[in-house]
Amino acid sequence: MITTTVSTENIPLVLRLSPAIAMTDEQFFALCQLNRDYRLERNAKGELIIMPPTASETGNRNAKLTQQLGNWTDKDGTGINFDSSTGFKLPNGANRSPDAAWMSLEKWNSLTEEQKVRFAPICPDFVVEIRSPSDSLQSLQDKLQEYLDNGVKLGWLIDRKNRRVYIYCPQTEVKCLENPITVSGEPILSGFQLQMDKIW
Repeated sequence: MITTTVSTENIPLVLRLSPAIAMTDEQFFALCQLNRDYRLERNAKGELIIMPPTASETGNRNAKLTQQLGNWTDKDGTGINFDSSTGFKLPNGANRSPDAAWMSLEKWNSLTEEQKVRFAPICPDFVVEIRSPSDSLQSLQDKLQEYLDNGVKLGWLIDRKNRRVYIYCPQTEVKCLENPITVSGEPILSGFQLQMDKIW
């Protein structure tokens, strides 16, 4: 057994694997199960992105986000929500784990039971990324654009440091909200209003 310890100082580490190592979906899933203390993603180039555990304050805000989305999802009943530990296999081949996600029941029920217990090969309808102090704004903007390119209908990038929320929708210019009190999920999440005082 080979163990490697790398200090990333809360900054994601990118490992280029191809062409030296060709990792299958099954191998990537197994790698993630063996390294549960890290959030692992894979971009469309096959590069492995290793992210250290979330800092306490950011983790708390992620929890508040997931709580609000989950409460609305339970009442609405038209879809299911996911927390930041959930991985999705996007159509472009990337494996991503948004801070929060939601998809319609119709889309979820189109998956097989086997697909549901692994990294679902599907793009959510709605995703959220919260910028932590160590995150590059540009890298998160690129990630939101990738979600859009792969089928997301609504995406939010929450920049807590600058109290801004960037709204991503297909075939629409990115909209920036300055210090909003609430953010509306319309029309994808009908009636959902994220209370920002719990997130800032």
